[in-house]
Amino acid sequence: MNIQIISVGKLKENYLVQGIAEYVKRLGPYAKVTLVEVPDEKAPETISAAEEAQVKQREGERLLAQLREQTYVIALAIDGRTLSSEELARQLEDLAVYGRSHVAFVIGGSLGLAPEVLKRADLKLSFGRMTLPHQLMRLVLVEQVYRAFKIVRGEPYHK
Repeated sequence: MNIQIISVGKLKENYLVQGIAEYVKRLGPYAKVTLVEVPDEKAPETISAAEEAQVKQREGERLLAQLREQTYVIALAIDGRTLSSEELARQLEDLAVYGRSHVAFVIGGSLGLAPEVLKRADLKLSFGRMTLPHQLMRLVLVEQVYRAFKIVRGEPYHK
């Protein structure tokens, strides 16, 4: 399976970079994982609704440019479906069984995802109602993808 994790902004915190690298390495036997960062738009602290829409639209264009037509897109969105680790594992397994071997997880910037990106998504996935920094979300996501592959294979998960 080919998995892309496409996110807005450059990851700067070394502990997050190291954690993500560790899980990508662990995923090696199960899937080819590609991490893609698109530039974020600079937004002032106080931003109007129109400016916010423009920022999200520009970031959304950059995200959409990374997606191939046949890619199954999972957008991370606070109002998306919540899945257990086992349900995510089944989702990924079903995609592989039915020939959907290209999957992209899309993580928006600090303002969220543009409506066009959410419309392109085959699944909107929520990790809960709490707001998490989008940089931290990358680490949480890659860990859950790794966990999903371990579940699918019936292998123990080593901490």
